[in-house]
Amino acid sequence: MDRWRGVLNVPLHPLARSCYRVAASLCLSPTSKTLIVPSANAIFFGRDRVAGTGNEVVERLSDLQNIAEILVSKIGGSVNAWVIEASDFNGPFAVYKDFIPSVNQRGEPKLYCPDGYPASGSIVSLLSSFLEEVKSHIVRQEALPSPGISTSHCSQPKILIFGFSKGGTVLNQIVTELGFSDIELSRDELMEEKKISMEEDIHIIPRTKETLLTSIREIHYVDVGLNSPGAYITDDGAIEKISKRLTQVDKGICFILHGTPRQWRDSRRSWICDEKDKLVNLLEYEAQRSGGKLQVCEKFYFADRSPDLQIHFEIIKKLDVS
Repeated sequence: MDRWRGVLNVPLHPLARSCYRVAASLCLSPTSKTLIVPSANAIFFGRDRVAGTGNEVVERLSDLQNIAEILVSKIGGSVNAWVIEASDFNGPFAVYKDFIPSVNQRGEPKLYCPDGYPASGSIVSLLSSFLEEVKSHIVRQEALPSPGISTSHCSQPKILIFGFSKGGTVLNQIVTELGFSDIELSRDELMEEKKISMEEDIHIIPRTKETLLTSIREIHYVDVGLNSPGAYITDDGAIEKISKRLTQVDKGICFILHGTPRQWRDSRRSWICDEKDKLVNLLEYEAQRSGGKLQVCEKFYFADRSPDLQIHFEIIKKLDVS
């Protein structure tokens, strides 16, 4: 299988004043040179900027395209990988304002609110805009008559969400939306989904917020942390509602918390570990109530290393997604 690889600056919508820098590694047919429906979409949200470290490891693992290829190497060649950088930065601070409207100038959330489903809606819009640009690029490059799609999977690809460092705040927002949204489709929405499913490229990416939320199978917190509270979601109501909803369907969700001493042993920011422990406790409790539909796993890396910046980035290379 071939792959389309690239980094594009993509607006969230046509009137947006700023663009998101997005890297992707997408399944591509070696014969028809058309995009192939993946088994899964792995979506990775990045952290604050780090520049001028002089550390080759940090610089290499800050490269968006490199992260996309690492994800593919770990999850499998039949997946699409998307790596998203915030559209706005205040100095080094990533500000995911479109995804989390409550963030301050340093990109720190005041609260996580599901109203309007900003994170799930933004993901759908961003990936759709990116995909259209890629298809146009392929048509120009390969001199194809139209941007075709090769269908190899008959069901909507599952979604795997990754949040690295501050990118974990986007995960918290998605979890909030998943918990408090009514993801049971109305009759009109079901008709729209049926109509869309007749189009060959529906399976590449989710076309609606509802499809995105119902396709999520794994949520990976990757060494997340903030200089203020809010690195991990601790809303028991959201977790309880997710658990309850899972008991009514035949699919589950797994939360995986990956950490290093950089975040989990930082005595100056003790709230990070406190929040992590509270979330794990909430998830373990609801895992029992859900009959195993909700699962949680903690993975600690570099336990014998000093809590420096390098291991914070090295966790990307060492991620255990099995």
